[in-house]
Amino acid sequence: MARDEWVRVNFFMVAASVSIFLISLVVNEIVFPRLDFITGVNWIYLPAGMRLLCTLLFGEAGAAGILIASWLACFCYFFPNDLLRSFAGGIISALAPYLSYRFMSERYHLSSSLRELTGNRLLKGVVLYAIASSSMHHLWFFLVRDIHASLASWGVMFIGDLTGSLIVLYIVKVVIGLFKTVRIGPK
Repeated sequence: MARDEWVRVNFFMVAASVSIFLISLVVNEIVFPRLDFITGVNWIYLPAGMRLLCTLLFGEAGAAGILIASWLACFCYFFPNDLLRSFAGGIISALAPYLSYRFMSERYHLSSSLRELTGNRLLKGVVLYAIASSSMHHLWFFLVRDIHASLASWGVMFIGDLTGSLIVLYIVKVVIGLFKTVRIGPK
């Protein structure tokens, strides 16, 4: 692939990840408006699924897009008066799904088509990601002595990331399955 084409493709993947994540954030606020435990910790969090989806689909470019989108969300919406929390939150939000993706990629020898990602493997990856995300965020909360962070908020974040990821990824899996069965054109 020529360098110009590589740049265009990666720019598209980063831009798509930013857009998809921010749209999922808006959808989450509309569909689940009162399911937050504390700011940034929700009982169902669809953007968690988009984080993992973007990294599974786009690898490093997806993680870069999630980083940018997470910074936008943190700096402009969730924690506009807490620059350190916004900065760290964006990094953790991109790093947790990327590390989960790398683990799954190594463990299951994933190709770019993700054909090796069976339903069982996807479930294991989602659980791994939910543990990584909630643990990394709460380690940060502990280090900065966030008074709202607790074992309860870790549990809610784990459940929210798990349910949000399962909803998003299994909807995508069903949609892809439907497209495989639909025939377009003459029979």
